[in-house]
Amino acid sequence: MTSLPVALFCALVVALVVWFVDPAPPRTVTISAGPADSSFMQVADEYRKVLARNGVTLRVLESEGSVQNLRRLLDPKQRVDLALVQGGVAGGIDTSSLMSLGSVFYLPLVVFYRGTGLTQLSQLEGRRIAVGREGSGTRLLSLKLLEANGIEPDGATTLLPLDGLAAATQLVSGNVDAAFLSGDSATRALMLRLLAIPGISVMSFDEASAYTRLFPYLEGIDLPPGVLDLRRRIPPDTVHLIGPTVEIVARDTLHPAISDLVIEAAYEVNGMPGLLQRAGEFPNSDAHDYRISEDATRYYRSGKSFLYRTLPFWLASVTDRLLVVVLPLAVLLIPALRMIPSLYRWRVRSRIYRYYGSLIAIERDALKHKSEEERRALLAELDEIEQSLNTLRMPLAYADAFYVLREHIGFVRRHLQTHEPVHS
Repeated sequence: MTSLPVALFCALVVALVVWFVDPAPPRTVTISAGPADSSFMQVADEYRKVLARNGVTLRVLESEGSVQNLRRLLDPKQRVDLALVQGGVAGGIDTSSLMSLGSVFYLPLVVFYRGTGLTQLSQLEGRRIAVGREGSGTRLLSLKLLEANGIEPDGATTLLPLDGLAAATQLVSGNVDAAFLSGDSATRALMLRLLAIPGISVMSFDEASAYTRLFPYLEGIDLPPGVLDLRRRIPPDTVHLIGPTVEIVARDTLHPAISDLVIEAAYEVNGMPGLLQRAGEFPNSDAHDYRISEDATRYYRSGKSFLYRTLPFWLASVTDRLLVVVLPLAVLLIPALRMIPSLYRWRVRSRIYRYYGSLIAIERDALKHKSEEERRALLAELDEIEQSLNTLRMPLAYADAFYVLREHIGFVRRHLQTHEPVHS
């Protein structure tokens, strides 16, 4: 009974710490990826496989692209935890409730056009340009870059909602004069096919450094000579490209353990060398439109914690949560354990003191009442006290106080029986 209130208090504090401070990581998380068969969808599907090995289910949602992914993250009604979002689509939108887990790959913008010698987007004014489908990140980026070069949607230039293979087909057919290709559209195979067609060229952004300064979310990306085809040396010269990186964006409520797991998956999936990147270049902590999360910063600086490096994910998670609980529990238990002996002594002595209170009351009554009948009544009360004392369970450590009490009861009884003043 003495320890029960302390135990209940400690259990309550532990429960509050576990529930509010360090809840268990969820078993299922959702990522908004991209169109079917897109690189966004392929990357998300690879993440799903990595997370599945650690007992976490990653639900992959198909979407129209970065713009819809961002909208889903910002909509509290949408149960989306993560999304792949290209840089530059969050202009003017409040993204304070979101955080970045880092950049995972480049999304270059490749401009093919009919003719030769074009080095500036402003030279496309008055022509027919395929700028990407409605709602796509390619279209949003293309319109921003064209606007910076003085080309407006309602001007003399015709801007067509075409991308990918459809845009390339119309370019080859002569129905458009230029096509903006990005991400999945700008595959090695498609670029080789277009460059093999006489009269079609790829634009090299000679002002790439200026674009990266005017649009901080853009990166300069170079295609060195022969990177598409070494035998035929395609391209023959370095092609300067620009483009945003794709970031893993999450709601700020994402569990730290899930954050670590997703970044670990990104290292496995996106860390390999490729056409546009060197080995180990991605993922990285470069974030543009969103603040980098504290958990991601810690991961990029020091990697996974010792527990997650040495133990299976869920065992490490449980151990980590227990460690979070141990510190506040120790702070509570140490003074609580010191209090228990004092509380126990007080409880035991309080039982003895109650009997002394009854003895004092009998002693006072003996001074007031002198008749034989009144003394017999006091002796009867004394008998009840002694009977109650006989059933009292007393720890051995307090046996001395217990027997002293019995002696005092005998002392009062003798004086009541001899009619002598009890206080003499």
